[in-house]
Amino acid sequence: MRRNTGSIAANPVLIGAATVLVVVVAVFLAYNANNGLPFVPTYDVQAEVPNASGLIRGNEVRRGGARIGIISRIEPLRRDDGTAGALLTLKLDRKAGDLPVDSTLRIRPRSPLGLKYVEVTEGRSRETFAHGDRIPLERSAAKPVEIDEVFGMFDEATRKGQQGNLEGWGTALAGRGGELNETLRGLGPLTDKLEPAARALADPETEFDELFPAFEQAATEVEPVAREQGEMFGGLSATFAGLSAVSESIKATIAEGPRALGTATRELPAQASFVRESTELFRRLRPGTRALGDASEHLAPAFRAGEPAIRRAPALNRRLQGTFDALERFAADARVRPALGRLTATASLLQPTIAFATPAQTTCNYLALFFRNLGSALSESDKVGSFLRFGIVALPQLPGSEAGPAAVPANGPRGADVSRIDDSFLHSNPLPNTAAPGQERECEAGNEQYTPGRQVIGNQPGNQGTWSEPTGRWKAEGR
Repeated sequence: MRRNTGSIAANPVLIGAATVLVVVVAVFLAYNANNGLPFVPTYDVQAEVPNASGLIRGNEVRRGGARIGIISRIEPLRRDDGTAGALLTLKLDRKAGDLPVDSTLRIRPRSPLGLKYVEVTEGRSRETFAHGDRIPLERSAAKPVEIDEVFGMFDEATRKGQQGNLEGWGTALAGRGGELNETLRGLGPLTDKLEPAARALADPETEFDELFPAFEQAATEVEPVAREQGEMFGGLSATFAGLSAVSESIKATIAEGPRALGTATRELPAQASFVRESTELFRRLRPGTRALGDASEHLAPAFRAGEPAIRRAPALNRRLQGTFDALERFAADARVRPALGRLTATASLLQPTIAFATPAQTTCNYLALFFRNLGSALSESDKVGSFLRFGIVALPQLPGSEAGPAAVPANGPRGADVSRIDDSFLHSNPLPNTAAPGQERECEAGNEQYTPGRQVIGNQPGNQGTWSEPTGRWKAEGR
């Protein structure tokens, strides 16, 4: 029988070479395990994170607790706004699939010894990151609190404070077990009644979640005036210290408060109508009050001038007592009421006439001018008496002339050759405008312009203005 000299097992050299090759491959794979197994297709993306503290090259990338890749590279990163961060290169297994663009990354601890990994929370978007894309910083969740950071809070000052708290609470609660039991027993009704209140607070319509942000905003607004607030509380401390001296009076006031509230509850509804009417009264008085404020600069001198008269008013009042008694007897006379009725009717009848005639004086000053001119006309006199001044105006003798009786108003010469034709036209305005109601607002009497060569009867065209020669008070007021 012939020996099989071609078998590997029969050749020690080949067995040794195969063993060395297997060891080299195993060492190579073990050395490069942190960079992923060779010849495995990967899906590489970059991710911005705020802080890569504790991460090292080769840390795992997990999704749902299962490993889907490793961190192949960690680089420092400086953003456009000047802040620092880190840029991770993630080498992911192609079989795990592409990451949706709304996926989030979180750096989590793997053990208490500080080993970490990157946790991927896959999103639901149909759009995915392509090979080589960068995951923005917005998709990186905040860095979780580490156990060493928790322990780092308890520095020496904090530990001493905690010891003081424990000692104080222990001293306060020592020997009060019975009271605590009663307190806890009393919490039963509280929790029963707290449930509906808590349900109402949890209702979105109460907007309870806006309460603490509102407190935060209020605190933010108060912060710039913190010093003033401190001074205010210091002043309040002084105020309350002063009030402590009258604490008994305040206590008596508070004790009488329920009785006062009961009286107010009973009486205030009856006074509501008075309050409404008073409100309406003051609303109507508001225009008068504003007008009084505008007139105050004129009223002040009047009040100063009237002060002496007011001081003498009591004596005048005593002297007027008899007058008012007589006036009372007059008012009680049965004949007075009918007479007043007739006077009222007369005044009502005269009201349109007075309203029509009043502007002739108030606007045009015609009444004062009439009496002044009348007095001027009779001013010249001798030892016999006064006489009326007048002047003669000679007019031409023409048909219809104003020099004598005429059948028609004068309207210029009629076929006669006369030398004064300009005076042969009638100018008459028997009812001039005096700014009366229904008329144009003008003082026409005495202000008409003479129009030569034309007959003018009645009101002149245009507005002659409201100016009249001032007299007496009118001169003082510049009217």
